[in-house]
Amino acid sequence: MMDVFYFYQWRILCFTLLLYTVEGQIRYTIPEELKEGSVVGHIAKDLGFGLSDISDRRLRIASDTGKQYFHIDMRKGELTVNERIDRETLCSQTIPCVLPLEAIVENPLQLYRIEIEIQDINDNSPTFHSNERILKIPENVNPGAKFPLEKAEDPDVASNSLKSYSISNNENFILNVKSQDGKKIPELVLEKSLDRENKAVHTLILTAVDGGNPVRTGTSEITITVLDTNDNSPQFEKAFYEGSVKESTAPGAEVLRVRAIDLDEGPNGDVEYFFGEQSADTTIQLFDMNSETGIISVKGQLDYEKANLHTFDILAKDKGSPRMEGHCSVKIKITDVNDNAPEIVITSLTSPIPENSPVGTVVALISAKDADSGENGKVRVQVASNSPFKLNHSVSNHYMLVTNAQIDREIHSKYDIQLNAVDLGSPPLSTRKTISISISDTNDNPPVFSQKSYTVYVNENCAPGSMLFSVSAKDPDIAKNAQISYSILDSVSQEFPVLSYVYINSDNGSIFSMHSFDYEKLKAFQIIVQAKDQGSPPLSSNATVHVFILDQNDNVPSVIYPSAVMGSVSHQRMPRSAKTGHLVTKVTAVDADSGHNAWISYRLTEATDSSLFAVNLYTGEVRTKRSVSEQDDSSQRLLIEIKDNGEPVQSTTVTVDILIEDGLHEPISDFKQKATEKDKKNSKITFYLILSLASVSVLSLLTFFILLIKCARDGRDNGSCCISRDSDGYKNPNRNLQIQLNTDGPIKYVEVLGGDMMSQSQSFGSYLSPVSEFSDLTFVKPSSTLDFKDTLRGLDASLPDSAWTFEGQQQKPPNDWRLQPNQRPGPSGAGPLPEGAGVVAGTGPWPNPPTEAEQLHVLMAGANVSEATATMGPRYNAQYVPDYRQNVYIPGSTATLTANPQQPPQQALPPPQVMPPTEAPKAAQTPASKKKSTKKDKK
Repeated sequence: MMDVFYFYQWRILCFTLLLYTVEGQIRYTIPEELKEGSVVGHIAKDLGFGLSDISDRRLRIASDTGKQYFHIDMRKGELTVNERIDRETLCSQTIPCVLPLEAIVENPLQLYRIEIEIQDINDNSPTFHSNERILKIPENVNPGAKFPLEKAEDPDVASNSLKSYSISNNENFILNVKSQDGKKIPELVLEKSLDRENKAVHTLILTAVDGGNPVRTGTSEITITVLDTNDNSPQFEKAFYEGSVKESTAPGAEVLRVRAIDLDEGPNGDVEYFFGEQSADTTIQLFDMNSETGIISVKGQLDYEKANLHTFDILAKDKGSPRMEGHCSVKIKITDVNDNAPEIVITSLTSPIPENSPVGTVVALISAKDADSGENGKVRVQVASNSPFKLNHSVSNHYMLVTNAQIDREIHSKYDIQLNAVDLGSPPLSTRKTISISISDTNDNPPVFSQKSYTVYVNENCAPGSMLFSVSAKDPDIAKNAQISYSILDSVSQEFPVLSYVYINSDNGSIFSMHSFDYEKLKAFQIIVQAKDQGSPPLSSNATVHVFILDQNDNVPSVIYPSAVMGSVSHQRMPRSAKTGHLVTKVTAVDADSGHNAWISYRLTEATDSSLFAVNLYTGEVRTKRSVSEQDDSSQRLLIEIKDNGEPVQSTTVTVDILIEDGLHEPISDFKQKATEKDKKNSKITFYLILSLASVSVLSLLTFFILLIKCARDGRDNGSCCISRDSDGYKNPNRNLQIQLNTDGPIKYVEVLGGDMMSQSQSFGSYLSPVSEFSDLTFVKPSSTLDFKDTLRGLDASLPDSAWTFEGQQQKPPNDWRLQPNQRPGPSGAGPLPEGAGVVAGTGPWPNPPTEAEQLHVLMAGANVSEATATMGPRYNAQYVPDYRQNVYIPGSTATLTANPQQPPQQALPPPQVMPPTEAPKAAQTPASKKKSTKKDKK
């Protein structure tokens, strides 16, 4: 029997497996009870996908029933049976039996409707509610009486359903089959009167036969007991009653009323009403039968969605003995009311989504359903308007949730989207559902430094590996997109790569020195720091760190005369006839440091006769304090200490041996006369010195002529010469050409001004020092007159006069570079000074030298002016540079070659003016006792 069944099943699978597409939908037809793994169809091919596409696009199946009856073989692209399918369980008597499915693919997200029609096979036999039925029939019942029998049930449909009944052979009864609502109901008809005395009990076999192939049958045994007496049964007014009731009807409400009449009298005519023996339990739970009146009323809570039709039988029995009964059928329809709220189903959800998702990106597939029918079951879904998402209607009650605006994770990292579903019933019912969508980060924000530029002050001679500064940047992104690494961009400062000076910790932005700095070689440089995140692609930003080196007193004064070539001891001669103030010799020294650290003083520490000689504190000139007497020793030794003004003080000493000779005459001023053999060595030194001065002077003149030619050439291009005119036609007295030469030393200052600092012109400057290893040539091109004037007025109140080395419109600047000789450090003074003259207590020998903080303040002011005016070009350097020019002393002579021959040899310093100290940077704190330098003489 089973072999026949599977053979039949195989035939149906081979001949009825059909594929067709209706309005974009795919339908397969299969028989029920297929084995697991049976192929339904090649879904990948039917959908137009290749085998690689179904895996890449994640093809999957979703079912409204909640059970996964089918499965997709991802290797073959076939739709296979995943679970046993029983058509009777799924569809009961519904024809056709269609199982709706949804095929979902991603990238892009698409939805396909698939219908699987389940065809019935004859796998169920007709069955009776009970296998035995007992009938009690009075013997006086006339032939032709009908007795309803229990109908058989067959879950199969169509040709496999119940087709006919048959009854076993007998002498008194025949079988009659009637149709009601498409169902066959058997009746037992009395053909020949009964004779209880002849046969009191009749046993019959009722057989139900279906139309399948092979045929299936079911049987029920009918036992007929022949009764005596009461020979009339109740008869209903109608054989079929029909009524309707709303599912919202409250218990106790009357639905309909049945009525039966019994022609007998007395108890044999009294009728009682009962539910038929075959009535379902749900019917008895939902409805109540009044046995006296025949009224059928609501007993339980009706639900249209569970059952919208109830059919049952009513028995009417008299009280005779034996009791006679009549039968009728009742059909009650349940009408729908809007008592079910819509349901929102999230078919597919993509979370998180990238923040750079384009507008229209599909985020989720949403469907809505309502258990009600008609208008009550139609649903409309909406999304809250305050979110960057919207719903696009797809098919039926299906929607696509898509982005409606650009999304920024830094503003919102998560969205809680509220969906509202409302049906079309009256009154309408609604439901809400919230879905959460996370936003994933993309690298769309570069790191941002806390400042665009930083200023750092570093003392020279700092230990290698010292931390100079720390920069920091932030990135609003997250994870790797916010992980910042710091690096220094390769650049060149004074012909050396910046990376050779410093290095940076890539994790925290701390900048360290690679070696100690020397202010005399490097005064300032820039570091360009780059902050880069770890995103893909990485984003970066730059910041500039301005590093200023602060000078420390780390250089000992260097003795120029007497030079090392001449020996550590200077041998000098002087006549015994020398008077008070006789110039014996002059000690010359310089200091490579800057500012007050380079101011030098001279002091006589030891002497053979301290009452005879004195050393000028500022110039180093050794002169007699009195006339030489006959009692003075002819050999005198002086130990002179040379100190700078730094902290701590650096010093050196030089020894001078003086031979006092009788009859030695004062030398004449003719430098070309031949010296004696004894003075040949000193004459050679003088000759070399004069030769070097002449060479430097020639070089200075050559530089002057080159600059003059360049000025004239530029003047031709501009229609004017070095001295130009303003737009109003008047000469600008501030546009000049200056050059300062020392007749007794190398060039100290060369300046060519093509125009004043208030005009759109050029300025050239060259600053040379006898101890400098390089010279500077500065080009200055300031911005508009108004902007620069405003800047100057803002700085004028805070900067000392010595900060300015250019000429203004109304006032010439203080001459920082060209001090009077008696106001210069080192051996620049021409005349002697009394000891202690011009000295402020606690400030050292020099009258108010400019502090390091003042010099840095001037540097920063110049830098700020340069940055405030975009067209200025190279930064203006306003640092004070000491003048190291020296008076040339010719041994054996009281004459001194100076830059100003007309200046009297004795000239006192003007009284010092103590200025309030400026606020020094934190990295350049100076002692409070040091004051500002006095204003320099105007040139």
